[in-house]
Amino acid sequence: QVQLVESGGGSVQAGGSLRLSCAVSGFTYSMYCMGWFRQAPGKEREGVAAITTSGGVTYYSDSVKGRFTISRDNAKDTLYLQMNSLQPEDTAMYYCARRTDAWQCGPWVASEGYKYWGQGTQVTVSS
Repeated sequence: QVQLVESGGGSVQAGGSLRLSCAVSGFTYSMYCMGWFRQAPGKEREGVAAITTSGGVTYYSDSVKGRFTISRDNAKDTLYLQMNSLQPEDTAMYYCARRTDAWQCGPWVASEGYKYWGQGTQVTVSS
């Protein structure tokens, strides 16, 4: 049974940092590219970052490039998203997701390419 469990969300002031984690189980983690998505109230889901199986290649949306860092620890079956210089517009529910197919990484953040999703963790940034 595939499971993805996010943690690390919370409330911070603008300029602050948070580190999200996504613990996975039920599949061979090292075989799958992974992504982070977010959705704010009244807005469409947005793909913010993705990473290859080894972690050697990453993708970021323009809205978070230079501020967020995606990484993974294949020994710990965990995905991370380090978020720095947070702004109120980063307020959203954040989800980790696993690609539908092993060894497939693209298109990077087209949500239809991801089959399994976590329950989400809320990030709230106040000005």
